[in-house]
Amino acid sequence: MPTPRRPRRPTQEELLAAAGKTVPDIIAPDLRVLFCGINPGLYSAAVGHHFARPGNRFWPALHAGGFTDRVLSPHEERELLRLGYGITNVVDRATASADELSTDELAAGGRALQAKVRRHRPRFLAVLGIGAYRSAFGRPRATPGPQPETLGDTRIWVLPNPSGLNANYQPRQLAAMFRSLRDAALSAPAPP
Repeated sequence: MPTPRRPRRPTQEELLAAAGKTVPDIIAPDLRVLFCGINPGLYSAAVGHHFARPGNRFWPALHAGGFTDRVLSPHEERELLRLGYGITNVVDRATASADELSTDELAAGGRALQAKVRRHRPRFLAVLGIGAYRSAFGRPRATPGPQPETLGDTRIWVLPNPSGLNANYQPRQLAAMFRSLRDAALSAPAPP
């Protein structure tokens, strides 16, 4: 089997043009886990794939947590569907930094996300970013891990933002937290 060509990196002009663009959801009904980023970065929007910026630790953490048998490339993101996983975002529009999102925009994104979850019924919603979760869901004291509330039959789990800029969590910690979610997702009963 030939080795796939490595996708080229976007130019500075392409990155700037990606502001405000969206990245399509990787979603289907009845997933085991729907992973939810804060919003796409410019790099992800420019290439059209989630968590695509080099240095983002989502794909390595997903593998280290036992969700995949190898580290997938962002360009292989659709492989997640066959494994029972998907990806969406709290806010759809791409920005250079999540700091560009207002609290109102995160809250509106949270409402849209809740409707999406009720429509697609994943077993777990994993929000990747504690600050975004707090703002989007109005839970200012939330901590990482399983949350007490649910969305219908969907359990909510908060994980740290896997951005390489998040120095609060090292790869080993991310792997352990992803593994805890994986264990819970595998032991959860199928939805009714």
